[in-house]
This record gives sequence, C-alpha cells and structure tokens, in this order.
Amino acid sequence: HVRSRRQRQMCIRDRFLDLASTPPVPWKNGGGSTRELACWPPGAGMDSFAWRVSVATIASPGPFSAFVGVDRQIMLLDGDGVHLQGAEGHWQHALTNRWEPFAFSGEEPVDCRMLGGVSTDFNLMLRRGEWTGKLKVLRDAPPPAEGAAAGLCMVLQGTWRCEDCDTHQVRMLAAGQGLWWVCLLYTSPSPRGLLSISY
Repeated sequence: HVRSRRQRQMCIRDRFLDLASTPPVPWKNGGGSTRELACWPPGAGMDSFAWRVSVATIASPGPFSAFVGVDRQIMLLDGDGVHLQGAEGHWQHALTNRWEPFAFSGEEPVDCRMLGGVSTDFNLMLRRGEWTGKLKVLRDAPPPAEGAAAGLCMVLQGTWRCEDCDTHQVRMLAAGQGLWWVCLLYTSPSPRGLLSISY
C-alpha cells in the first residue's frame, strides 16, 4: 500500500436515513419501485455509482435490470418472497427467509417469479474492482466499523440506541431508520475501500 503526498481525507459522518420518509421511484416496467437509501458518490447515476444501497418493492414478475461490472446482494425484508433464476437456469434461489442475504453478479440475466403477494427486499450494489462489502444481520452486537471506509446500519426490528462519539448525543432509532457514513483516504475521485453494511 503506497500513499502519496496528494492523498486527502474525506469524511461524511452519521447521515440519518429513514425508510418511511424516502420516496419510492417507480420502475419503468411498472413491476415495482425502489427507495434509494444511500449511494456513493452522492447523486451518482445508475451508470456511475461506486456503491448503492436501496430497498425495492416487487409487485409483479419479470427480469431484473442488468448492471455490468456490479456485484449484487439481496435480502428479503417482508412479504412472501420471490424465486430467482439465473441465465439458462444454471442456478436458482428462493428468496423466502427474511434477513438472509444472497449474492449474484449484476450483469447476469436474472428472472424473478413471485411466490405470493408483494415483497420488499434490501439491495446492496458494489462496483466490482473498486469496492467490496457484505450484508450482515447483527443481533446484540455493535456494527463493525473498524477498517471500513464506509458503512450503513438500519434497524430491522425493535430500537437501536446510538451515541455520537464526539458530542455524546444519544438518538433512539426505530425499525426502518439508521445511519450511513463514509471516511476515505484517497488520491483520485474513485477511491477503493471496504464497504461494511450492517443490520
């Protein structure tokens, strides 16, 4: 690992997120909608994000959008779930158990079949070669922030008591609420790092 004198630090700390107040964006095919919780860099489009975290509502069957060069992870939050099938059926996965992440390549054609009514899922997308990360469900444990250049925590059930390490201000977060942060050392507009996503 080599650092140059031009290396700078950027920190965006403790940005609050609230799923209930995040407006949904309908899909072009009418099959559902997406609520974006966080992305990097902020305001990046679908072809230029380095990482993106969102919650999708799936209302009807159909193919997933392709994202070349992106690694994806999906996790069921609510509903009956969906059945996913890769190209030519070489893999299949039933997304029926809540809070169990499943990973697949974004460029691969994936067909989605409903297993009942509307389902809601959590999505992590990472630009391959720039960022790595993992969805984790945490129970009675603090989020693993050490060594991570970015992270996001969202409450799935119950409440989460979080305290600002500088101001010691305490905030109680309910289900669907959380925080995300970025703290990078970089020499270019496209830093590499580890994204730690925790729930």
